[in-house]
Amino acid sequence: MCRSHLGGDSDNNPLTATQRNFLQTAIMQLVAKSLIPISFFVFIVGCSQKAEIEKRSFWDTQRRGSNGDANDGLLEYFQVAEEFGIEMIRLSPADMKSESKDFLIGDIDDYHEIPEKDLQRFIAVLNNAAETQVKVVITFFGLPGARWRQHNAMEFDYRLWEDFKYHEQSARFWADLARELKDHPAVVGYNILNEPHPERKDGFQSGQTDGFDDWLRENHDTPASLNLFYQRVIDAIREVDTETPIILDARFHASPDGFDYFEPLEGDGLFYSCHFYSPWSYTTHRENKERFSYPEHMPQAGSEDTGYWGKEDMSALFDPVRHWLDRYNIPKEKLIVAEIGCDRRVGGATQYLKDLIHTMNHENWHWGFYSFRSASWDGMDYELGSEKLNWKHWQAIEAGKSHNEIVNRHENPLWNVVLNGLKRETP
Repeated sequence: MCRSHLGGDSDNNPLTATQRNFLQTAIMQLVAKSLIPISFFVFIVGCSQKAEIEKRSFWDTQRRGSNGDANDGLLEYFQVAEEFGIEMIRLSPADMKSESKDFLIGDIDDYHEIPEKDLQRFIAVLNNAAETQVKVVITFFGLPGARWRQHNAMEFDYRLWEDFKYHEQSARFWADLARELKDHPAVVGYNILNEPHPERKDGFQSGQTDGFDDWLRENHDTPASLNLFYQRVIDAIREVDTETPIILDARFHASPDGFDYFEPLEGDGLFYSCHFYSPWSYTTHRENKERFSYPEHMPQAGSEDTGYWGKEDMSALFDPVRHWLDRYNIPKEKLIVAEIGCDRRVGGATQYLKDLIHTMNHENWHWGFYSFRSASWDGMDYELGSEKLNWKHWQAIEAGKSHNEIVNRHENPLWNVVLNGLKRETP
């Protein structure tokens, strides 16, 4: 198997198509002059073609993976992921440092070009993945005109949905990035934007949809149109990269019921995605406040009481996804439940994860748990078990130690559920 790829510089970054074609032409000239054997040329071209074929066929089989931060993307990170059976990591570069204002984008307020140093740093992470069997889906939490809330004083940034110039800048950015990464053997997907929510600025979100059909009609040709935005970016990517799958999150922050108001886009190699952390008041530690435990003591809709909410209730929340796939005759291998999970400290987390992963594998949907070995957040680091980190941990952090230096990842029931779910023999 061809794991390595031709490097365009001393950092072993992949060649663009133009560079590759130039090199292949030069090699053929040397072959013609009998200076190198033709078998070498066949090997080089074969590696490139194999990478392209793998991008198209990777998703033919159900994939079980995780989410991760590119800032943590050392070779060891991907090696350990491979050992655990993680087949793909949905990787975000959101927290990677840059000499520019925003990593890779340069300036989210006004995109011009990808900073070269950022690109090389990111390619180095992808090269680490390419040394293993783990594949990468690239996703962005922010794009031109839409700064990630965590980088924006916890305020939502809606400019992308108010001005077409940010549609154009986002499309140009993605085309620039795809031009550089389309031949990279580790990359099997471009997830355009994490959890889009143009409707939120006008008060609509999951479970709050009264009048939303009217809103859709009024905004079908405005910058608030999610489909217009997606189509512009899809077309821009496909001008430079016809192979790499493009992944589109549903409405309402990629909620399953966002598919109730979502239409398929035009183009080849399109996949659709949702995330699942329901009920939010249970899965989120700061919201739960030890009030709820799965499955016996769960929040009840329209009531302050708790009651039973189990596997069947969980599965029913995916009905909008099932109906959407049937309605538009889209095969299930085009559906990725890209984020699933719950805070490891909430009551019944082990059973919740077990039932959720069982649902994914029963439906044969691609899925990725959130998240694998984050160096910046422990809430969904299932290798830590369900225990809270004690004061000594935070004392060490304040003393300058890194999270990964002092954290005690260990075998535990919660992590075993994830490991068992990743195994291929799991039904």
